[in-house]
Amino acid sequence: MQDNYLHQGLRNKLVEILKNKGIKDPKVLSAIATIPRHLLLESAFVSHAYQDKAFPIAANQTISQPYTVAFQTELLQINPGDKVLEIGTGSGYQAAILHRLGAKVYTIERIKTLYLQAKQNLDKIGIRLKYMSYGDGYQGLPMYAPFDKIIVTAAAPYVPQALIEQLKPGGRLVIPVGKDQQEMKLMLKSEQGDLEESTHGFFRFVPLLKDKT
Repeated sequence: MQDNYLHQGLRNKLVEILKNKGIKDPKVLSAIATIPRHLLLESAFVSHAYQDKAFPIAANQTISQPYTVAFQTELLQINPGDKVLEIGTGSGYQAAILHRLGAKVYTIERIKTLYLQAKQNLDKIGIRLKYMSYGDGYQGLPMYAPFDKIIVTAAAPYVPQALIEQLKPGGRLVIPVGKDQQEMKLMLKSEQGDLEESTHGFFRFVPLLKDKT
C-alpha cells in the first residue's frame, strides 16, 4: 500500500478538524499532515485512518485518536534536537509525530507483539528512532537519562517516580493519570528540581501495566 494524493487530502481535512478542536501549533499540525497514519493501522481500518478516532491494534490496545496525539504533543512543546522519552510505543504513530518534529525519540513498549509491529511500521514509513525498547515503562530508561521531554501514552494510576527523576531540569512531562478516565497532567521541572503541576482536561487511555507480555 502506498501514500498518495487521496491520503494527503484526507490528512489535510484531519488537520482542519484538529484546528477546529483547538490545536494551534503549526509544527504539530504539519506533522499530522505528513505522517501516513493509514500505513500504521490494521488493514480493516485503513479506509477510516484519517477520522479523528482511536482504533484497535494488536493485543487489545489502540492507536490514539489524532486529537489526543496532537494535544499531548502540543503540551510537550517539542524543539528540534529535544531528547524525548515515550512510554507506550503502540503502533508507532506518536513516535513518528515526535520524530517529524525533530526530536531524538527513545521509546518503550511493554507488549512484545506491539514492539515488533511498531518496528515494522516505522521502518515501512522510513522512520528510524534513536532507541526502541521492549520493557517496563514505569522504570523509564535510566541508562539514557536525563530527557528534555517525557510523554506517557497510557493511563497511569500515578506519576512514576522514575520518570520524574529522569526528567531534565527545565523539562516537561505529559502523562494521563486516573482509572476510568484520566486527567492530563503536565509536570514542569524547574532548574532547581522543583515540580510544578497543571491539569489539562480528561481523556481515555488503555492502562499502563508493569509486567511485560
